[in-house]
Amino acid sequence: MSVDGFSDLRFFMTLMKEGSMAAAAQQMGITPPAVSRRLAQLEHRLGVRLLHRTTRRISLTPEGEMYLLDGARVLGELDALEHAVSGAQASPRGLLRLAATLGFGRAHIAPALSAFARAYPEVEVQLHLTDRAVNLVEQGFDAAIRFGDLPDSRLTARPLMANARVLCASPGYLASAGEPMLPSDLLTHRCIVIRESDETYGTWHFRQAHREETVKVRGMLSTNDGAAATVWALDGQGILLRSMWDIQPYLASGQLCAVMTDWSLPAADIKLVYPTKRHLPAKTRALADFLVAWFREANTGQPSKA
Repeated sequence: MSVDGFSDLRFFMTLMKEGSMAAAAQQMGITPPAVSRRLAQLEHRLGVRLLHRTTRRISLTPEGEMYLLDGARVLGELDALEHAVSGAQASPRGLLRLAATLGFGRAHIAPALSAFARAYPEVEVQLHLTDRAVNLVEQGFDAAIRFGDLPDSRLTARPLMANARVLCASPGYLASAGEPMLPSDLLTHRCIVIRESDETYGTWHFRQAHREETVKVRGMLSTNDGAAATVWALDGQGILLRSMWDIQPYLASGQLCAVMTDWSLPAADIKLVYPTKRHLPAKTRALADFLVAWFREANTGQPSKA
């Protein structure tokens, strides 16, 4: 690949990371018209349109997606090669961007990153907390915290923590509404729903031996924030499906009671994921090893070697 080709790839990745011509121009220290001209020259050189452009947003064409994804791999391999040759691979450094969910990120990832920063002072860490799914490559993240299965084969996953899920409600709610015994019983109960996506909104899956059931639950309260949903459950507003890592203190104190414990729910084990690369950057490898050791110590009491 020519020098211009590498330069164009870095330009295009910056443009997609910033999400707009204006933001990319500010990041690169040039004007928005200059960004537009650079993009036009790149598309002319390649002979394809890379982006759909409107006054408010930009989006990838199929050719643009191919250029971005494969280009990120090419640049990643080049960076890894340069780091290996220069000896930088032995000393993690540079900017590392990590995405995590709001609740788990605040409670568990932020403390871990504080310790990581002391261990690796040459790595600048940016933690982005969001309950929206992130595209690591398009949004320029080095890694992300994910729950449950990993559908994208282009990502590598390092398990951090087992995470069972449980149905629970306050003693007051169960005293007034009764305790459900079967998934179908939930149809007559008030359920607190966490809106994670349109596909999973209020759809709860259960298994008992070889029997599987799916129930579409409803209630008067729903939210995209797990902490808010927990407040409602504690206040007796209904039955909540929540991760054990978050709800365990309330179960132990008796403020919430687990229900339907003879039925299992799909686990949502917690993983660190990052793009699969032959030469993983030293900063990403250091983070992965550190978090695996950190959570091993937290879960088993075994001292971390990180």
